Amino acid sequence: MAMMNEMEYRTIGKALAGGYRAAVYCRLSKDDDLQGESASIANQRDMLEKYCEKQGWEVVAVYQDDGFTGLNMERPDLQRMLRAIERRQINLVITKDLSRLGRNYLQTGHLIEDFFPRNGVRYIAMNDGIDTLRDNNDIA
Repeated sequence: MAMMNEMEYRTIGKALAGGYRAAVYCRLSKDDDLQGESASIANQRDMLEKYCEKQGWEVVAVYQDDGFTGLNMERPDLQRMLRAIERRQINLVITKDLSRLGRNYLQTGHLIEDFFPRNGVRYIAMNDGIDTLRDNNDIA
């Protein structure tokens, strides 16, 4: 039997203790850039990291797609995040709002209603009040 390294041991320990391994996902399209500083990648990241810290969740990765439309689901960091989810490295995804995850409602709905649950991932869209841990979400 192979020995676990310290990182693997801590990760498994947190999972067994019910801890979340959070991924912060930020996106800003060229069109969003016209809205000013409040929508910036840095502001999204800071707000989400502070929220996770307040909840006691470990942020294990920050994914950022800057300059990509939400209609494009082949964004580089979105795809990296989805692969990390499949490898069970992440069990919580948090975004500023649902539109940061995607603007293609069918594909975004697939992530939230199928892909995330199938992979044991909780999803939170902070400003929209969406939290898949609760049953009363109105995502549609």
